[in-house]
Amino acid sequence: MSTLIDFVLHIDSHLIQIVNNFGDSTYLILFAIIFIETGAVILPFLPGDSLLFAASALAANLQYHLSIWIFLFVFLAACMLGDSLNFYIGHRIGKSLSNHSLFGKLIDKDSLEKAEHFFEKHGAPAIILARYMPIIRTFAPFAAAGSGFPYRKFIRYSAIGCISWVVLCCTAGYFFGNLPFVQEHFSVIIIAIIIVTLIPAVVSYLKAKFTTK
Repeated sequence: MSTLIDFVLHIDSHLIQIVNNFGDSTYLILFAIIFIETGAVILPFLPGDSLLFAASALAANLQYHLSIWIFLFVFLAACMLGDSLNFYIGHRIGKSLSNHSLFGKLIDKDSLEKAEHFFEKHGAPAIILARYMPIIRTFAPFAAAGSGFPYRKFIRYSAIGCISWVVLCCTAGYFFGNLPFVQEHFSVIIIAIIIVTLIPAVVSYLKAKFTTK
């Protein structure tokens, strides 16, 4: 866990190491991270927003020879395919996975419950909103499938969420990620991004809890 925290807080320097060591394979590595964060129900803690922001900042720096257009395509494909895989898992296995003796221990039940409450409250638009919320976005497709939501309708909302999320995060990173102030306080900004994106999910969950009581 400490390694993951260090990677998230210093993601800019870690990405530079990846680029220097793997070159063009960086695209594939970052695709895998976003795909797993979205598609693997048991791994909701991988970086998402911060990774897109930092990678796009590197793409704006000519010395790293990275293409923002390739990043846009790679990240969009990763999150849409991840959503589809997550939905498929929720549709085919559903609650039995979370109750499984082995895999059930790897699934954060509280986070899954938050996603379910969030989806019940906001309905289909929750699929779009959840894309901007770390952890919740990992469980939203799973919760939607478990509730019997049709895939054709799900993928339309998923596409809207993925496109807007990728464009927003990548644009912000590309145009603002290399500003001196941002570079000097990168870790603080990453923490701020995480806190701000978690606020709606926490507020929604608390409201649902108090309403139930």
